[in-house]
Amino acid sequence: MKNLSDESLVALYIEGKNEAFDELLFRYKKNVYAYFYSVVQNKEVAEDMFQDTFIKLIVYLKEGRYQENGRFVGFLFRICHNIIIDYYRQQQAQQTSLACDIDYDLFGRRNLDGDDMNGSIEEAMSYHDVLGDVRHILKFLPDNQRQIIYLRFYKNLPFKEIADMLGISINTALGRVRYALSNMRKLAEEHNISLAM
Repeated sequence: MKNLSDESLVALYIEGKNEAFDELLFRYKKNVYAYFYSVVQNKEVAEDMFQDTFIKLIVYLKEGRYQENGRFVGFLFRICHNIIIDYYRQQQAQQTSLACDIDYDLFGRRNLDGDDMNGSIEEAMSYHDVLGDVRHILKFLPDNQRQIIYLRFYKNLPFKEIADMLGISINTALGRVRYALSNMRKLAEEHNISLAM
């Protein structure tokens, strides 16, 4: 595997050979982490960005969204760049939220307890319906997938902490999240549940 080009490894991974992805990860993990750390100057944030990058890469490759023959590195670092942009947008939104002393939920919306001046009762009901549907779908996941979704997206724990907590490798944690999200999409389709608001 070490002698294969990036493009060959991508093709092998898409065919189902997971060791090809491991080689890509090995090749670029230092550069990706160093890039994030040089921008955010925070070890934990850089680690989370690193993990999110390779989750997104897995999803893009499996969904056939990589069409750039011979430009894998550029594709990978565009993912990194977009994650950094998202991070700073989120930081800006949080600072605005704190400055205005308004509570926001996990999805960046104002709490809909009747205090949201811009939200209607219908929007509040729709929002709570979606949350109910998500909780309903989570019940159908295997215990290990449900647990990791809860820790990552409800408790907002970094992957390293989740892996340590569960006594698994980071790669196993990444795999469980990937399978859980895929299963949730399938369950939503099977039950005609729209997770959009």
